[in-house]
This record gives sequence, C-alpha cells and structure tokens, in this order.
Amino acid sequence: MEASCLELALEGERLCKVGDYRAGVSFLESAIQVGTEDLQILSAIYSQLGNAYFHLHDYNKALEYHRHDLTLTRTIGDQLGEAKASGNLGNTLKVLGRYDEAAVCCQRHLDISRMLHDKVGQARALYNYGNVYHAKGKNICWSGVDPGDFPEEAHIALKKATEYYEANLAIVKELGDRAAQGRTYGNLGNSHYLLGNFQDAVLAHEQRLLIAKEFGDRAAERRAYCNLGNAYIFLGQFEAAAEHYKRTLQLARQLKDRAVEAQACYSLGNTYTLLQDYERAIDSHLKHLIIAQDLKDRIGEGRACWSLGNAYTALGNHEQAMSFAEKHLEISKEIGDRSGELTARMKVSDLQLVLGLKQNNSNSNSSAFIESPPGDSSLPGNSTHNFPQTLKPQMVDAVECKFEHESLKVQNTLGDDSFFDLLSRFQGNRMDDQRCSLQDGLSRVPAPSVPSEASAQPGHLLDLLANSQSRRLDEQRASVDSLPGLRLDQRHSQDVLSKLIASADNKEPDEDFFDMLIKCQGSRLDDQRCAPPPPPTRGPTVPDEDFFSLILRSQAKRIDEQRVILSSDRRPLQTNPE
Repeated sequence: MEASCLELALEGERLCKVGDYRAGVSFLESAIQVGTEDLQILSAIYSQLGNAYFHLHDYNKALEYHRHDLTLTRTIGDQLGEAKASGNLGNTLKVLGRYDEAAVCCQRHLDISRMLHDKVGQARALYNYGNVYHAKGKNICWSGVDPGDFPEEAHIALKKATEYYEANLAIVKELGDRAAQGRTYGNLGNSHYLLGNFQDAVLAHEQRLLIAKEFGDRAAERRAYCNLGNAYIFLGQFEAAAEHYKRTLQLARQLKDRAVEAQACYSLGNTYTLLQDYERAIDSHLKHLIIAQDLKDRIGEGRACWSLGNAYTALGNHEQAMSFAEKHLEISKEIGDRSGELTARMKVSDLQLVLGLKQNNSNSNSSAFIESPPGDSSLPGNSTHNFPQTLKPQMVDAVECKFEHESLKVQNTLGDDSFFDLLSRFQGNRMDDQRCSLQDGLSRVPAPSVPSEASAQPGHLLDLLANSQSRRLDEQRASVDSLPGLRLDQRHSQDVLSKLIASADNKEPDEDFFDMLIKCQGSRLDDQRCAPPPPPTRGPTVPDEDFFSLILRSQAKRIDEQRVILSSDRRPLQTNPE
C-alpha cells in the first residue's frame, strides 16, 4: 500500500529534525508528488522543505518553497502561518544578499505578531530584523573599504541592528528566555564590534559567555571567548586577548574542531607577535601550519608561512625566515594569489639583501622587520600598542538565523466547503494583473439569447462564466498548478470556479507588503534567480577576516615609508600610529 502524503511528510520532518536533511528532502518531495487537499499539511510541507533546502545551502530552492508557503498562508488567511513564512523567507533573502526585501518580510512578521499580541513572535521578528541589518552592514564593511572609511550606509545598518537586538532583549528578558538572550547578546556584541564600540562589545560578549556556561553550550562559549579576544585586541589589551584565545583553543580541542583549533592558533600567534613574544608566536604558527597541511588548506598554509617568516625575521633568524618566505611564494603562485605572490617576492628580495650583507659584513647590524600580510605593503617592526579607535575590524562569528518549523501533525478538519472557501480566497487575493473579478468576467461573457433562461438556469450562466474565466485562470501564475502538491477533486471543479469568481473582489492586501510580493512571487523562479553567496576565498584554518592584517595596515603609512631600506648602519624603524 502506498504511503499517504501525511505519512511521507511526517517521516521527512523526523529526518530533518535529526539533521539528515537530504533524506528528509527526499521524503518531503515524495509527499509533494503524492499531493494533498489539506492546505495546512501542504503549508507545513512547504515550510519544512524550505528550511531543509536552506540547511543544504540550496537557497534558490529554499526561496521557492518559502515563497509557496507565504502565498498559501496569506491567501487562506492563516495569519500565524503567514508570520512564520515571512520570517523564513526573510532569512533566505538575507543570505542571498537581498536585504531590502528581507527587511520587508521581517516587518511583516513583526506587524502580524504585534497584531496577534504574540510576544514570542515579536521577539523572533526583531531578532531576524537585527540579523538582516547586521548582515547588510557587515557586507558593506567587507566590500574592500578600508577600516575607518566605512560608508554611512554601513554605519546606519549596523546601528539599526543594535536597536533591533536591544528591542529583542527587552522582550526575551520579560519572557525569561535565557537561551534567546544569549543569542542576542552575541549578535549585539558583534554589531558593536563592527561599529568600533569595543567596550560595548566586551560587555555584550561577557553576557553571552555567562549564558553559554549556564547551558553548558561549549560551542557558544568558544565563540564568546574568541569574540572577546578580538575586542580586547582593539582595546590594546593584548594580555587579556591572549588569555581569551587560549580558552578558545582549549574549547576547540574539546570540540574536536580542527579548523577552529587552527584559527585559534593563528590568532594566538599574532597576538604573541603584538606582544613581541616571538618564540611563542612561532610555536602557535607552527601548530597552525601542521593543521593546515593536514586539512589540505593551502591558503591557510600560505598564511602560516607568511606569519612564521615575520616572526623568524623579528628574531634575526633570516635563514629560517627565507625558508618560509620561499614556501609562501610557492603556495601563492600555486593558488593564483597575485597579491600574496607580490608580498612574498618583496619579502624574499629583502631577505636576500639581508643575507647578502651578512655574508659581506658579519658585523653589520641588520634590524628586523615585520611584513604586512598578503595584499598589504610591508610594515617595520616594533609595532606600538596604540591602535586607532576608529579602526573597525571585521571578524565575528556568524549570526544565528531563527527558523520557524510548522508542525506537520495537523488534523484534517476542513470539509469540502471549507476547502473551496480557502481555495477561493487563495485565487481572490492575487496580483492586479492576475485578478479574476466577477465584473470583468461578466463583461467578457456574451449575453444569453434568452435573458430569462439565464436567471432560470444558473448552471448555464456558471458554464458561461467558467468558459470566460478559464483563459485567464490558465495564465495566472497563482493558479492551482503553481502550488506543487495541491490536489483538486474534479467533482467539485464547478464549485471551485464559482467561489473563485465570487471571491475575486475581496479586499486588497497590504500594499507595502504587496510590492515585496511582486518582487518575490510575481515572476517565475528563473526570472528571480539569485546566485548563492560566492565560496569563501579564505581557507578553513584562517579566521573569517584576518583582522591582524587590518591592524598592520592601520599602523602603516605609504609603501615607500614601509619598505625596508637596508644599509650598514640601519636602525630599527618605528611605526607611525594614526
């Protein structure tokens, strides 16, 4: 006996809950193939499929099913379902970089939750709203703009993110939801960090750390320690930063996350370099190098070689520095990193001069220098601890998206009449160019030869109306066929058409949200395809954004002032704090 749509859907939901999204999608897609007349079940399947595809990073499919869910819940008058669908669609649009549309969805989620006096829904909408503006601001910050020169648009977006997170905190504190408070504190800290409010970032991340410990959430604890270390770096408190990176490293090892362990080694090594503790810096960078090699992360391996070359140069061990500089050059050529190759060539050239001078004059005083990372010009050593407070670093742990999963365990309480009422409203609230109004339909129907027969034979009039409307129904993108899995009973087709026509002039939907629906739903999927985010150019063992390169760059002046000028009486060069 074939499984029913509900049975397949429930199995798909179970598999998704245990993290087997691919298998879950298979069952949920099978449920769609079987089909159902129960719109509540269909809505829940759409929601689950959208979330499953999101977790599989197939964002276009996620967008498609969350769009179907929003269409269905909105047109059948399921306000709670519409709120959840709006939130899920907003999260997906955010990941695709369509921030303005995502914000409209979040606003709709918030508006409906307020109307329903749903505090939990309001809190989630505000959290997602904050995530949208955080992602927007962060994206602008990462678009090649130097720290301190962020456009006003980025500042406004990040400021809005903090406001929405604060509003969320007020509600989740009232609800006593400590887990939600922890997530929000983490993201609030990240936003303050990007704004350069490092002390505020510390306060928020300390709260996030406290709550993570309450729940025994070691992954969240690890993120909090890492983010605290980042903030302390820019407060100039390098000892405190090093301690937090050590805890990050310990937790990464406990979690058996080799990539994050390597990132912690890298951050710790650069912090020791800032403290001019080069022996410890070398130890940390060697550990990073080993893991990068194990994970076949050539980008991370190259960055480790660059760091080791700098540290050995600072210790005056130019032979070892040359070995790592040449390795960095080799890797940069292999992976096509042109800026890294240029930096490595400069390093090798400088070291060749140093080693040549040593051979010609063993008593020459060749001072150490620290080179800036690939893509930046080289930077003299003895870096100061005074970093400009306008510097806006860009390495934060990813914000957490909150998705709503509708329960599939619903009862089929819809009789035939209720079903057709819902379907009528579904067809009745469509876009202006798709609406089938009764007046429009009548204007297209030829007048019956015997008017009295029309009134005496309503079935005949209905047939005429059906013929008139069928052409338009076929052209409607919101037709029954556009909602996969919706199964109609042909016995009631006349009733369906009747109710479609009768409901055609229902009240207009909210126009602001309607404009967004035109963008999200008004064209075919191929017309609205948005490419997924590009693959990261960093290696898995290198932090999201190597802010140590930003520190070095912020300390530097012009390239000519940063180049190492070799002479027999060369003195150590001092950096020039901005």
